Amino acid sequence: MIRNVSSDCASCFGLCCVALPYGKSADFPLDKDSGVPCKNLCSNHLCSIHDRLLDEGFKGCVTYECFGAGQHVSQGIYGGRGWQEDPKRAEEMFAVFPIVQQLHEMLSYLDQALCLKETEPFRDKLQTLFDETVELTEQTPEEILGIDVVSHRFKVNEYLKETSRVYREGTPVRKRKPDYIGVNLKGQNLRGQDFRGTLMIAANLKGADARKADFIGADLRDADLSGTDLSGALFLTQSQVNSAKGDKDTKLPERLRRPGHWERQ
Repeated sequence: MIRNVSSDCASCFGLCCVALPYGKSADFPLDKDSGVPCKNLCSNHLCSIHDRLLDEGFKGCVTYECFGAGQHVSQGIYGGRGWQEDPKRAEEMFAVFPIVQQLHEMLSYLDQALCLKETEPFRDKLQTLFDETVELTEQTPEEILGIDVVSHRFKVNEYLKETSRVYREGTPVRKRKPDYIGVNLKGQNLRGQDFRGTLMIAANLKGADARKADFIGADLRDADLSGTDLSGALFLTQSQVNSAKGDKDTKLPERLRRPGHWERQ
């Protein structure tokens, strides 16, 4: 079964703008509670300041990615009936959305793993996990609220780690560090490096070769990817790219979009 794991805001009820809370910080200019619509949300469920989010201080919105969960919850699970039309189910919808978002993120990683020739020996298992994850997202809202996401993520992660191992095999790997916050990696050979779950905030990766590097769960906020070769990077997401800095010379995997705000940096 094919599932779109890229966000389509036009087919969503603005769920991330309502369901998710945020606090005044470097990512947001004000506080908002869960279930409260963002002040910038229009009646058509689109953002009134979408082209000015960074200028208005909504950096967190620019970096967010639902992996297609928004449109699936809106059009699939709730059949196109929004939270404004069905206020009795609004709270339930807001609780279902983040669970489905986590499942869709897993689908995104599994989809990448399934496309690699290196995973052929265990591709059947990857496909089974993909199908099982899709099935979880097809359940009723009540059933989705009862899903043990942690347990399912553990099963998926075992095969994502194996994917990383076989994909990066044969590349010279430097000793892994606990974090790379502000570290200067400019122009360095980072091919096949394991950056899984590391903090790379404001790291300098200008002109580095990061092909085949595993970026799953890495925090790339304000990392400088100008001229960095990320083609073939593993488990790199649109959200991570959106949170970083880059330019026209940054090479991204084909599945990812070059953020529009890079051109203004």
